[in-house]
Amino acid sequence: MARRPLEFLYREHLHGPRGRRLRRLGRAVLGFDPAPSDAVVRGFAASYFDADPLAEELAAETYLARGFDYGRAMLAAALEAGVESVDAAPASLCTLFADIERDPDWLDWARVEHGARVFRRYGTDMFRFAGAITLEGYAENSVAKPLALTGAYAGSSTRRRFLETASFWIDVSEPDGLRSGGAGRAVALRVRMMHVFVRRRLIAHPEWNLEAWGVPISQADSTLTLMGGSFVPGMALQVLGYRPSEDDILAMMHFWRYVGHLMGVRPAWYPQSLREAWQLMFAASIKGVRGAGEDWQRLCNSYVEAFEAEPSGLPLAARVRSRWDRGMHRGFTQLFMPPWSYRHNGLPSAGVWPLAPLSRAPAVFAAESLRRAVPALDDVADRVARRQRRDWLARHLGAEKAGYRPVESFTR
Repeated sequence: MARRPLEFLYREHLHGPRGRRLRRLGRAVLGFDPAPSDAVVRGFAASYFDADPLAEELAAETYLARGFDYGRAMLAAALEAGVESVDAAPASLCTLFADIERDPDWLDWARVEHGARVFRRYGTDMFRFAGAITLEGYAENSVAKPLALTGAYAGSSTRRRFLETASFWIDVSEPDGLRSGGAGRAVALRVRMMHVFVRRRLIAHPEWNLEAWGVPISQADSTLTLMGGSFVPGMALQVLGYRPSEDDILAMMHFWRYVGHLMGVRPAWYPQSLREAWQLMFAASIKGVRGAGEDWQRLCNSYVEAFEAEPSGLPLAARVRSRWDRGMHRGFTQLFMPPWSYRHNGLPSAGVWPLAPLSRAPAVFAAESLRRAVPALDDVADRVARRQRRDWLARHLGAEKAGYRPVESFTR
C-alpha cells in the first residue's frame, strides 16, 4: 500500500456519516460520484511526502554551502541574464534552469494566458476570497503548523504576508508574466527557494510530526493551493455575479498548473476536467482530522484582524476607503468561511458586511454579460482590473516591496 500520513483518513471518513452524506449530495447535485478513483487517492496521499528535490539540491550546493546572500544574488543573476551569465554556475543551478526552460508536454501557452486573464478579471475580489477560503485549510496541521511555528500568518506579520501573497498573485498573472524573463516567472522561483528553507527548518523542528503530516509545504497541500486559485473561485464567485464559462475555469486551472510547475509542484494526478476537480476537492474535504486546535483559532483571528489598524492623520477620503477595505475584508471572510468553522474559532460578527459583496452581484453580472457580448469591452475590463489590483496593493503595501525571504526564527 502506498504511504500516507497518519492524519490522512479518507478511506475511514468516506464510509462514515459525513462522507456518505456528502457523497449522496454530490451525486444529486453534480450527476456523478464525487469520490475519485483509488489511483488518485493513493497519489494524493503519497504526495504528502513529496517535496522539491531540484530546488533542495540547489539550496544545499549554494545557499547553505556559500551563504544565503550569495545564493540569492546568484539566482537573481540567472533570472535576469541567464545561467550562462553566472561565473562557474553550479550543476544544480544549471539543472534547475534547464528543467524550467523546457516546456512540459501538456503546456499550452494560449491556455496559460487565457487563464491568467480570467484570474485578473476577478480583481481584488479574488484576493479577499482566496484569503477567506484558506482559513478552512488551517484546520489541518499540515497547513497550520508551518504558519503557526514560523509566525508567517500570526499576529502583526499577517497583514504583511497577505500583501506579499497578493503581490505574488499579481506578478504571476500579468500578461506574459510567466514567460522567460517575466516578473511572474522570477517571483515563482524566489518563492520556490523560500519554501525550501522553510521546509528544511520545519522538518528539524521538534514539533513537526512527519508521519502524521508528511513534509511541510508538500506536493499535496501545494496542489490544493493551486485549486484554491482556479477551480474553487471559478465555481464559488459566481454567487457574486461573475460568469466564467467552463472553458474559462479550465484555462485558470491550466494557468495555475504551470505556476505550480515553475514552483516544483507537479503531481501526476492534477485534475484535467471539472469532474476531476470536483472529485479532488471532495477527497480533500473529508480526508482530514481538523486537529489544528488553538493554532487554527490563532491564525483565523490574526487574519480577520489584519486590516483593523488604521493609520492616524488620514484625510477623510482615505479614512473612508480604509474602512471600506476593512469591512470588505471581514465581509468576505464571514461570507465564504463555513459558518460552523467561523463560530468554532470565535470570530467576531461582521455585521452587515457580508451583504456588501452580494449587493454588487447585479452590477457585476451586468458587466460580465456586456463583456461576453462585446469582445472589445473585455480588453477595457482587463485594463481596469489590472490597474485596480496594482493601486490596491500600492495603497496597502506603500513604498515597501515584497521580499519573499524565509523567516529567521520560529515563534516557538
